[in-house]
Amino acid sequence: MKFDASSDSSSVNSLNSENGFDSILNFRDVGRTINEFSGQRLVRDGMLFRSARPDEATQRDRMLLKDVYGIKTVIDLRTKTEHMNAAKKRQADFRTFGKSNAALAEPLQISGIGYHEIKLTGRRFELFLLSQLSVWSFIKFFVLFLLGFRMRAIRILGREVMLPRGLVGLALDTLDKSGPEIAQTLNSYLEPGALPSLVHCTQGKDRTGIIVILVLLILGVPPDVIDYDYRLSDEALFADPENESRIAEIKEIGLTDDWGETSQVLVTRTIQHLDSRYGGIDYYLDGIGFDDAKRVRLREILLY
Repeated sequence: MKFDASSDSSSVNSLNSENGFDSILNFRDVGRTINEFSGQRLVRDGMLFRSARPDEATQRDRMLLKDVYGIKTVIDLRTKTEHMNAAKKRQADFRTFGKSNAALAEPLQISGIGYHEIKLTGRRFELFLLSQLSVWSFIKFFVLFLLGFRMRAIRILGREVMLPRGLVGLALDTLDKSGPEIAQTLNSYLEPGALPSLVHCTQGKDRTGIIVILVLLILGVPPDVIDYDYRLSDEALFADPENESRIAEIKEIGLTDDWGETSQVLVTRTIQHLDSRYGGIDYYLDGIGFDDAKRVRLREILLY
């Protein structure tokens, strides 16, 4: 059975309302989602969570994360530029909404929760993208970057490299070029006291999607069920009243509206890529250092 995002908006809206957050988007318990869709008890619920950035979390949201969902660690997959932009937005939101959202005056990281900041698209990935630029574009990129025009520089990469490679192409590039960062993320689930854990990027869709897809493949979840969880992000994000500003952020780095959507073929293409290039997910994971013993441990933690 293949999930059609356009046919199940009521379930996603219900999911959003059930979570009860004021300002955290695209949040879900992956285990619960998987089990309810498959009709089986496959993945332990209440352990593996995903979301968009929780930067605007209200006091109530923070309480829900810590005391209701019991989150012990947050895995943040964003880049330095995203953190800088998020900090600017947080400051602007504090000036505008500080009286109605007192949490904006507090440190971003919630006391009592551990944080892992793992730049999933790391140095090797960045160098690969830069290598795809023409000589002239490469020079323009570095001049702009050195002069402090970081977003204008990134827009060159967006228009000339990311856009042509497409959402799926970049996801596969991430698998190929970000092995150490992927292994670091997967290892974080094995740390004592790490779970329940929340993984997020900016939208909680692409980089978060890659990590969750890999985790579920390790757990032996069927591809159509993985696809269902992945594509829930469409309705969860499109239901956001601030969806237009989210799309504006995407356009700011040189991408188009459709980059705000999930891909119908990402899960299939990911599996095909792992098979054709590496001989399967196990060989891929061995190659990045997340070996069989670690995979067994992850299954012990997350499977019923």
